[in-house]
Amino acid sequence: QVQLVESGGGLVQAGGSLRLSCTVSGRTFSRLSMGWFRRAPGKEREFVAAIGWSSDGPSYADSVKGRFTISRDNAKNTAYLQMDSLKPEDTAVYYCAADHQTRTVVFGTTPYWGQGTQVTVSS
Repeated sequence: QVQLVESGGGLVQAGGSLRLSCTVSGRTFSRLSMGWFRRAPGKEREFVAAIGWSSDGPSYADSVKGRFTISRDNAKNTAYLQMDSLKPEDTAVYYCAADHQTRTVVFGTTPYWGQGTQVTVSS
């Protein structure tokens, strides 16, 4: 059974930074594509970023491009989301996702999700 545990959320002022972590167990992490999604209050879940198992092809939502960076450390079984220049509209619960196929991660159809971590950006 794949388990994903996010950490690193919190309260930050606009313009600040946070780094989220997602640690994976139960599968060979180096063969998993990883992604981040978020759900803001009253809104649908939306794709944020994804990265392939060999760190290939990072992709980003237009709303975070140039501000967020996804990365991974296969030795630590952990994926990261570095969030800079945060805006109040980035406030959401952030979820990490994993699967063997990047496509299912990007489209959010993977069955493997973390429990979420709250990010709140104050103005």
